[in-house]
Amino acid sequence: MSITQDHIKEAISYAEYRDLIDALLIENKTTGENHTKELIAYSKLNVHRMLRLEKQVIIAPEFTEQLKKPRKKEIWLVLTEAWCGDAAQIVPGLQKIAAESLDISLKILLRDENLDLMDQYLTNGGRSIPKLICLDAETLEEKWNWGPRPAEAQALWTSLRKNETLDFEERAAKLHGWYNKDKNQSLQKEIMELVG
Repeated sequence: MSITQDHIKEAISYAEYRDLIDALLIENKTTGENHTKELIAYSKLNVHRMLRLEKQVIIAPEFTEQLKKPRKKEIWLVLTEAWCGDAAQIVPGLQKIAAESLDISLKILLRDENLDLMDQYLTNGGRSIPKLICLDAETLEEKWNWGPRPAEAQALWTSLRKNETLDFEERAAKLHGWYNKDKNQSLQKEIMELVG
């Protein structure tokens, strides 16, 4: 199955995504069908992470210069969910990167409403998010895809999962510690290489 104009029509902007999360949290819900206390708590925490990153992420000057050059129009389609900690650390950075170019439009689809599409972009057999798919805006031909994490974070997560002495919360804390130190620099570097 390929990405169609219907997918693009269903996709929402980053601002709409943030508004959706806020509206759902008012109703004590999150994105998707599973509204457990844990997922709602993660979504609330992720709102704080996204707010922080929206203020703090600075795009490297050399990347800004590269993004300002005229290019063929692209759609950056992101598969994500509000409760995903990795998404909260990455999607605001993707939005900031996309905003540097008049030729890039960032669009968001919820993973669990688009499993047919998500299943084309599995990571080690799993539906890991966020997943970024760069499309030619005119033809919807895929140019490249990225995700769910920068390579260094993925390696860290893989090693943490092998450590049976750590529970999920301890693993997640170590991963988010990495994100906080990295400040979206690895994300920018990897996306810059793909864009270049």
